[in-house]
Amino acid sequence: MSTNAPASSPWIIATRESRLALWQAEHVRDILSRRFARPVTLLGMTTQGDQILDRALSKVGGKGLFVKELEVALQEGRAHLAVHSLKDVPMELPDGFVLAAVMEREDPRDALVSPHHASLEALPAGAVVGTSSLRRLAQLRALRPDLKIEPLRGNLDTRLRKLDEGQYDAIILAAAGLKRLGLESRIRALIAPTVMLPAAGQGALGIEIRSNDPELTTAVATLAHMPTWLATLAERAVSRALGGSCSMPLAAFAQWREGQLVLDARLGHPESGELVAASLSGAATTAAEAEALGMTVAQELKQLAGPAWLAALHPAA
Repeated sequence: MSTNAPASSPWIIATRESRLALWQAEHVRDILSRRFARPVTLLGMTTQGDQILDRALSKVGGKGLFVKELEVALQEGRAHLAVHSLKDVPMELPDGFVLAAVMEREDPRDALVSPHHASLEALPAGAVVGTSSLRRLAQLRALRPDLKIEPLRGNLDTRLRKLDEGQYDAIILAAAGLKRLGLESRIRALIAPTVMLPAAGQGALGIEIRSNDPELTTAVATLAHMPTWLATLAERAVSRALGGSCSMPLAAFAQWREGQLVLDARLGHPESGELVAASLSGAATTAAEAEALGMTVAQELKQLAGPAWLAALHPAA
C-alpha cells in the first residue's frame, strides 16, 4: 500500500527535537507551506544519537544514529520527509530512500566559543578544549599539540551550558548552528578553512524522502541549491571512497572560485597526530563530475597516507 500523502493532506516532516533540529525542520516547513499552499506539520522524535551521551559516536554506531528513527517514520508512512544536517547523513542511504535536495549552505566554518580567549592562538598551553569530532581533534593536535582536548557530547545548548559551567576553557562548534539559532554573539572567532577544514556537508541541510513519492520529489526539488549540492557531492564522494564516518578523522570542503570547484581534503592519523592533505579544482557542472573530483582527491589521500595508515583507520577490518 502506498504511503504517499493525498494532495489534500499535510506533508509531515520527521525531525529530532533539539532546538537546532526543530529550527531546521520549521525552516523547511515554512518554505514548503508557503510555496505550495499546503499544510506541513512536524513529527518530533528522539533518536539513539540524542539518547547516548556518555560515549563517543564513533564507538556506538556513528552519526547515522541521528537519522535511523526518522527513516523508520518515513518507511512506516508516519512522515513524508526528514530534514537533516547534511554532515550527519551517512554516505549511503538505505534502499528506498533518496536525498531529494540539498539547500543553500550557511557558514561552513568551525567556530571557537570561549568566555575568556579570543582565538585558538590565544589559548594558553594546557587549556581544555571540548570537541567529540575526530576531524577537529586531528586538526587541533596538528595546530596546538599543547592543548588538552576533552570529549563534548549533547545538543548545542547542552554543549554551551557545559562551557558556561567551567568544564572547558573553549569549545569548537559549527558556526552554522550558532547562526541559525541567533547565537552568533557566542562566537569568539570563526576558524578559517585553511586552519581547520570543515566536515563534508557542514552547514548544509539535506532533505530525505522515500524514493517512490514523485509528487514530493518534485516539490522538494524546488528547494535545492545546485552550487551547494554539487560542492557537497564532491565532499561526500571523498568520504565515501575512504569509508568515512564520524570514526574517521577526515575533512573535506569544496568551494566555487571563478566557475571552478576547488576541493580540499585532509586525513588525520588516529594516533600519531599527523595529517595528509590533497587539493584539486575542476569543472563540476554535473553530479558525475563533482563526484569524480571527490574520488580523485580521495585516491590522492590514500596514496599519501599509505597502507599502514589506512589500516589503522579501520582496525576492525
